[in-house]
Amino acid sequence: MQIPFLNRPATVAVIRLQGVIGASGRTTGAGMSDAALAPLLERAFKRRKPVAVALALNSPGGSPVQSSLIGARIRRLSEEHEVPVHAFVEDVAASGGYWLASAADYIWADESSVLGSIGVISAGFGFSDLIQRYGIERRVHTAGQSKSLLDPFRPEKPEDVERLNRILLPIHEAFKDQIRSRRGGRLPQDLDLFTGDIWTGREAVSLGLADGIAHLVPKMRELYGKKVRFQTYGQRSSLLRRLGLSAGDVMETIEERVEFARFDARG
Repeated sequence: MQIPFLNRPATVAVIRLQGVIGASGRTTGAGMSDAALAPLLERAFKRRKPVAVALALNSPGGSPVQSSLIGARIRRLSEEHEVPVHAFVEDVAASGGYWLASAADYIWADESSVLGSIGVISAGFGFSDLIQRYGIERRVHTAGQSKSLLDPFRPEKPEDVERLNRILLPIHEAFKDQIRSRRGGRLPQDLDLFTGDIWTGREAVSLGLADGIAHLVPKMRELYGKKVRFQTYGQRSSLLRRLGLSAGDVMETIEERVEFARFDARG
């Protein structure tokens, strides 16, 4: 005699991690943040005692702090519940997106996936010549000489660039430490993979940045049985977002498309 609840097939929890990573990510909007993802991650690791958690990952990156917080939460839950984590890269896992992938025990990619961009960037615009051409005078008064750091309406100052580098370099070191701690034994010792460069799926495998070419469903069935069940967890969209009526969501969507476009290749 079979007892139904004792003979249920194994369950794999599938968590969709999609979009730009940033503190503004909301449970009902675009993007990802630790606060928005925390309840979803907690449920995925706890419900139905999954044999594994699979991250369906598609992100061009974003906030290094939020990437670190989300990645640390994934590792903490994995260790607490003794559940292995597999990351499946879709179009892109770059910069903070690759940070999230590195939180998994195994990273799988498509042949055409883009991975890497292990670096830190700060970008902006300079309008000093433009406003000078039109006779516009910029007036800034501060209490504290560094409050107008990299003012886009004034010529760039070497001391401002130096101060910015003092911020960027430690963040880059933290990123490198994360990848070394998670992937160190699989990375070649004679190559610098921390230049901000990107690679396609097969290249990433050869460099130790990914473990193989595989897609989520067939790989999970190969590892955990053909009858394995999939329980999917994803961020919900608000009604206004689904109807396209939220100005904030429109701006987030534009930002997300711009970030993804940096790694876009069309067939």
